[in-house]
Amino acid sequence: MSFRISVDTGGTFTDVVLVDPGGDLHVAKSLTTVARGFDGIRPSLEQLGERLGLGVAELLAQTSQFAYGTTRSTNAIVEGKTARTAFLTTAGFPDTLLLREGGKIGPFTPMEFPAPYVPRYLTFELEERVDSDGGIFRALDETSVLAAIDACREHDVEAIGVCLLWATANPAHELRVGELLAEHLPDVPVTLSHLLNPVVREYRRASSTVIDASLKPLMQAFLGQLRDDLAAAGFAGELLISTSYGGAWPTEEMIERPIYSVGSGPSMAPVAGLAAGRAELGTQEPSVLVCDTGGTTFDVGLISDGEIHYSNDTWLGGKWTGHITGTKAVDVRSIGAGGGSIVSVDSGGLVHVGPESAGADPGPACYRRGGTLPTVTDAAALLGYLDPEGFLGGRLQLDLDAARAAFEPVAQRLGKTVEEAAEGALVIATQNVVFAIREITIAQGIDPRELAIVAGGGASGLNVVQIARELGCRTVILPRTAGALSATGALQADVISEFSANQFAETRRLDRDAVNAALDLAGARASAFEQRIAGLNPRVVRIDAAVDARYPGQVWELETPLPATRIRSDDDVAALEQSFHELHERVFAVNDPSQQLECVAWKLRVTAELEKASPAPARAAETDGAPLRSRRVVFTGHGAEETPVYAGERLAPGTELNGPAIVIEPTTTLVLDPGTAVRVSEHGNYVIDVEAGDAVVAAGAAAEEAAR
Repeated sequence: MSFRISVDTGGTFTDVVLVDPGGDLHVAKSLTTVARGFDGIRPSLEQLGERLGLGVAELLAQTSQFAYGTTRSTNAIVEGKTARTAFLTTAGFPDTLLLREGGKIGPFTPMEFPAPYVPRYLTFELEERVDSDGGIFRALDETSVLAAIDACREHDVEAIGVCLLWATANPAHELRVGELLAEHLPDVPVTLSHLLNPVVREYRRASSTVIDASLKPLMQAFLGQLRDDLAAAGFAGELLISTSYGGAWPTEEMIERPIYSVGSGPSMAPVAGLAAGRAELGTQEPSVLVCDTGGTTFDVGLISDGEIHYSNDTWLGGKWTGHITGTKAVDVRSIGAGGGSIVSVDSGGLVHVGPESAGADPGPACYRRGGTLPTVTDAAALLGYLDPEGFLGGRLQLDLDAARAAFEPVAQRLGKTVEEAAEGALVIATQNVVFAIREITIAQGIDPRELAIVAGGGASGLNVVQIARELGCRTVILPRTAGALSATGALQADVISEFSANQFAETRRLDRDAVNAALDLAGARASAFEQRIAGLNPRVVRIDAAVDARYPGQVWELETPLPATRIRSDDDVAALEQSFHELHERVFAVNDPSQQLECVAWKLRVTAELEKASPAPARAAETDGAPLRSRRVVFTGHGAEETPVYAGERLAPGTELNGPAIVIEPTTTLVLDPGTAVRVSEHGNYVIDVEAGDAVVAAGAAAEEAAR
C-alpha cells in the first residue's frame, strides 16, 4: 500500500493532493508560510492524515512519491532576494544585461527599465574571443580570469554566471573559465551559459545564466532543507520537483539548474487541464483554456488539439520591463487578479483591482488575520458567493462585518452602496481576466469561442461563468480538485527535459553531416539525462526532435517538429519544410512555400513517462442532494436573488442543477449564474453549460411558434 502526494505552494495558499492506492483523490489547503517549506505543508498533511486515520509520520512512511512545486525562486527574483552574483563575459560586452532587448507596451506608454540583473561593479570582462564559426579569434588570457576571481573574492560574491560571446559555437573558453573557478573558488556555485541555455541571442543567454546562478545558493539550501525535513518526518520515497517545462525532475537535477523552478507551480495547471479536457470532452486532443485563479494571481494557459503551448518569453517583473528567463516554459500568463487582489480607487475616481495582493498575511479583511484593505474575496463574501461558516471546509470563518468595513471607503468614494462597490470590483476583475485571455488566444489566431474552459484554483468558481460569457465559450469544466489544480497536475506530470545544439543551415543546401553532428551533441546530453533518471523506473522514454527555423530575413524562429532524430534524406528535409509552412500559416495566417528555410538550433526533448494512478470514478452520494440552505446572492446583471446552496459531496454523478445556485466544495466555491446549468460527471467534475438558459428560452419560443 502506498500513497502519492503533490504540493503546490502559492503566494496565499499551499495546496496538497494525495492519491490513495484505489485512485481516490484527497485535497487539503492551508495558508502559505514563508519560512521552512515543510512548515507550510505539515498542516495540510495533518488534515489528510486525520481523514485517513494516520499520523503525518505514518502517512509519509507509506508515500512512494512526493512532487513539490513552489514560487520560492520566482518570488526571490521579483523581490531582489537572490544571491550576490557576478557576471563574467567577453571583453567589450559588459553592457549585455543593461542594453537588453525589448519593445514597447504602447506608442505613448513610458517605459521604466530596471537596473541590470547584475550591477556593473560585479561585471568582469575576460580577454578572449571566439568567432561565429567557432574559431579562436583571440586566445583566453587566463590572467584576466584570475583578476576577475580575485575581485569576486573581494566582493564576497556568492554565485557566478559565465556567458562568453559565441560559446555556443565553441565552448572551450567557457569550460576553461569553469575549471579555474572550480580551482580558486570551489565553494561558489557557477553556471556556464553553453551548458544551461545554448541559444544564439546574447541577452537571453546571459540573462538566463545569471538568473540561474543567483538562484543556486537559495534553492540548494531550500530544497536540501525540504528533503531533510521530509526524511526526518518519515518520508523515504522519491522527491520530485516541478519544473517550468510542465514536468518534474529529481531534486539534484533541479539544484543543478534551478532556473527551471521559476514558474513551476503554474506550469502544472495546464497538465491537469489537459487530463480534465480528455476526460470530459470525449477526445484525446481537446482544445481548452486553463484558468487557475489563486489568492494572488490569475494564471491562464492554452492547449490546442491536445498540445500544451510553450514559450521562450517568460518575463519576471513585466514584459520588456522585467528580466527574461530566456528558457523554454509552459506558456502561462499571470495577472494580479486573484482572490486576494486589492481594490482601490485612484485620484481620478477610477477603480483598480490588483496587481497588489493581500496575500496570506494579513490576507483579505474577512479572514480576520489583520487585513483591512478590500479584496476580491471580500467582494465575493459581501455578494453572498462565499459561505461564512463553510469556507475551506469550515476551517476558516469569514467576517462579513470586516469585509463591509473594508469596502465602505471605496463605496463612499464612488457614491455607491457597499454591495454595488463589491459588484463593480468583481466586474473589473472579470474584465482584467478576459483581456488577458484574449491576448493569449486572438493574438495567436485562435478564436476563444471554439474553446472549452477548465477552471481551477480556490477562487476559480466565483466568476468563471461570467468570464466564459464574455469570451463566448459554451462549456466550462470545474474539476472536483479545482481548488488544487496545479497540485493535481503534478500528479499527472512526467519527467521532461530538453537539450539543444546550434548549427546554422539552409534547407536548399543543407549540410546533413553538420546538422546530424549537432543532433548527436544534443543526443549525448539527452542520453546522460536518461541515465540520471533511470532510478525512477519510467514506463517508457520518448525522444522528440525539433528545429528553430525561419524564413530568410525574419527575426524570430518557429519551433518546428522533425520527422526523426536525424536528417537522413532529402525527403526528411522536404518534410521539415512542409511542416514549417503549415505551422507558419496557422500562427500568422500566411506562408511562402517558395522560400527556403534558415535553421538555427536543433533540439531533442526527452519525456520519461511515469506510472500514474487512474482516477477512481466518483462515489455515489449518501444523501438526496437537497440544498443545505438558501441565501440572498447578488448576480451581475440580474440583481439579488434567493439562491439555493448545495454541498458538493452530496451531489451524486449525473446530478443536474440550473442556476442560480451555489455549490460548496472544501477548497472552492462554484457560483452558477441565472441561465446556466451544471452536470456532475462520472468523475465527479462539474460540467457547466453557460448558455443553457438561452437554449431553454429558444426551445420554448420554438414550441410556442409551432403550437400556433
